[in-house]
Amino acid sequence: MDFISDLAGIVLGGLSAGTVLFVVSVGLSVTMGLMGFVNLAHGAFAMFGGYVIVLAMNRAHVDFAAALAIGFVATAAISVAIERTLYRPLYRAGELDQVLLTIGLIFIFIAGTTIAIGPESQPLELPAALGGQLSLGFMQYRTYSIFLIVVGFLIVLGIWLAFERTRIGAQIRATVDNRRMAESLGINVDRLFTITFAFGSGMAALGGGLGAEFLGLDPQYALKYLVYFLIAVSVGGLGSVVGVYCASLLLGVLDFALKLYLPKGGTIFIYVLTILLLLWRPQGLFGRKET
Repeated sequence: MDFISDLAGIVLGGLSAGTVLFVVSVGLSVTMGLMGFVNLAHGAFAMFGGYVIVLAMNRAHVDFAAALAIGFVATAAISVAIERTLYRPLYRAGELDQVLLTIGLIFIFIAGTTIAIGPESQPLELPAALGGQLSLGFMQYRTYSIFLIVVGFLIVLGIWLAFERTRIGAQIRATVDNRRMAESLGINVDRLFTITFAFGSGMAALGGGLGAEFLGLDPQYALKYLVYFLIAVSVGGLGSVVGVYCASLLLGVLDFALKLYLPKGGTIFIYVLTILLLLWRPQGLFGRKET
């Protein structure tokens, strides 16, 4: 029974961490798959939204659900301004230009956050309903972790349905497959880029806020977890919501177990496995081969 409880604890802990990784990374996957833009500053939007959510709760005493909505809207709004003024001129530029711009944005966000708020980590004060332990029948586990797992499943289901069952989802898929053909059919690709980018950045904000309780939230957040976001996207496959979800959960469980049993250097196995997998399938587990 102890073995089952320990195994369940590892799986549930990894799934909750993987869910946060998915919520942040799914927007990056969709925008990179759609726009073909190397947006390394995606983690900066997650950090910005996380700060908005945490500060709204801790200083303005806004309730959790309202703070998440505020963080989503505020981050989506600032991302639209950045997309129209800084990203759009570089859509047809080389990847090096895009990397330099977005890396520069990361350091601007880090410096701005440090000056405005300070270098200290910002704690997330959970509502009473999400604190404590929840009985699963065979064991007790953190209520908030179970909440994250359920919310992540609902999010991936909602995004998948939006992509597969709505008009804008069909337009996004058509633009990913063939941008020129989509434009010839009358799809406003520039407007679609802006909407998708705003949504992806808003999702990053939700991930930053939801994960602040156990991942922490400080000015280095955008750099600290950037590699994990990129691994989730590359392993799952650009533009694949289900792929990023599965890759994020797998990465979360693996990372949780390695940190528990191999705290010194265990993370190197994740990098090695990622390299081997991408050598085998450069398009990722759920990505499509380019023809």
